[in-house]
Amino acid sequence: MPPKLVYDDDCHFCTWSATFAVHRSDIVPVRLSQVQDEKADSRLTDEERARLPEGYEECAQLLTDEMVYSCGAAIEQALLRAGVLPPEFVDAVGDTGPYIGFREGLYHFLSNNRPYISKVLHRKPPIRRS
Repeated sequence: MPPKLVYDDDCHFCTWSATFAVHRSDIVPVRLSQVQDEKADSRLTDEERARLPEGYEECAQLLTDEMVYSCGAAIEQALLRAGVLPPEFVDAVGDTGPYIGFREGLYHFLSNNRPYISKVLHRKPPIRRS
């Protein structure tokens, strides 16, 4: 089953970022607004919805068959799958404290500045494959 990326579709930078990964990989986009509305077609099964961590709506989530990656780790995995981030780099630094701190710090810096970044890098939902 292809991985699923839960992203904040109220954020046009988040939508742009998800579009970038989706167009370069087999990732399926999942709009956060549809996950929160259990009646909507969210592209998540009940089992996948149950696997989301508490507070999942606070950052991006990437669900694979084996794992759920959150925040910076979700984007890292999406970039790996999109062929943008070299696996050798992640293998070399992946579990080191400084790298994890940098990855998560960068994710939260971008997340906290979405209104400004969205003025330059943005896209309105929904995501469509070209």
